[in-house]
Amino acid sequence: MVHVPNPRPTGDFRVSYAADRTIFRTRNETMAVMVGLALVALAPLFFGGYVLSQLILIGIYGIAALGLNVLTGMTGQISLGHGAFFGFGAFASAWIASRGIPVLIAIPLAGVMTMAVGMIFGIPAARLKGLYLAIATLASQYILEDFFARADWFTGGTYGSLAETASLFGFQFNSDARYLYLVLFWVIVTFIGVANLSRTRDGRALVAVRDHYLSAEIMGINLTKYRILSFGISSFFAGIGGALYGHYLGFVSAEGFTILLSIEFLAMIIIGGLGSVSGSLLGAAFILLLPQAMEVFANALATVVPAIAQGTAYIKQMSVGAAIILFLVLEPEGLVHRWRMMRASWKLYPFSH
Repeated sequence: MVHVPNPRPTGDFRVSYAADRTIFRTRNETMAVMVGLALVALAPLFFGGYVLSQLILIGIYGIAALGLNVLTGMTGQISLGHGAFFGFGAFASAWIASRGIPVLIAIPLAGVMTMAVGMIFGIPAARLKGLYLAIATLASQYILEDFFARADWFTGGTYGSLAETASLFGFQFNSDARYLYLVLFWVIVTFIGVANLSRTRDGRALVAVRDHYLSAEIMGINLTKYRILSFGISSFFAGIGGALYGHYLGFVSAEGFTILLSIEFLAMIIIGGLGSVSGSLLGAAFILLLPQAMEVFANALATVVPAIAQGTAYIKQMSVGAAIILFLVLEPEGLVHRWRMMRASWKLYPFSH
């Protein structure tokens, strides 16, 4: 089928630039998003703790993956230290809250602190690219891991630190059902923020830096400014996600923010779709749920072949790596691209080829 990015039904005319750059392109798309949000908001009425915890983690990882998508998908930079920035946000929010500042204020402050740290590490991005930039960001991962282990005053060192429960006017977000709404609020805020960023002059400048940096520089775009800015924005979202993660668990430990987490974030945006806002959430859901689906599959298969039961853990770990390879080979533009192809085929039927 010939690829049609966004076919419109007959009579759907756009007569202004603002209408052409609107976030939701059709009425059905707007209604689908509203229905999806309503279903998530009503989830505590129908589902128990396990499903709600998965929804919370998808939202948290989706926010952090969205930040990496701004850096990698929109600006063309790469980062192998996103997991460490995620951890810094968790520690920063716990540290701020321990100073008597309300958790709901500590979360955005942690994002700002992480943004400042990310911009410092992003300074080499003004001069480096490709493999050299990847190595530089890998260094940031190990530097921050070492910082987590040594800065007892900030992280509690090897013992970790407690993260207080979020509350608003006495209303405690101390259950999965309640915390889901806090995460949903930040998901809406951050995703709308990035969707609007892509429509602004700065957002188009980031894309220009990604597409061809020489052409962007000739057009007057400050490459240094926008490369460092993209690291700052990426780290801000990682900090917000990390802060929500820390207060959800109630305890923050450095062991959970290793290079493996950074690779998982990269997998989320590759599988979801580079440069796609909604793809970040799809990728987060895929990476989070795939190992669990493979465990169920392996357990079912073990009833027929008992020897498989001993390799269930290996199958779970292998499934993520295999998914990355398969998507890179078969669907490099991610789940969002496949969904757009299916939607275009439906709209153009019977002339979809």
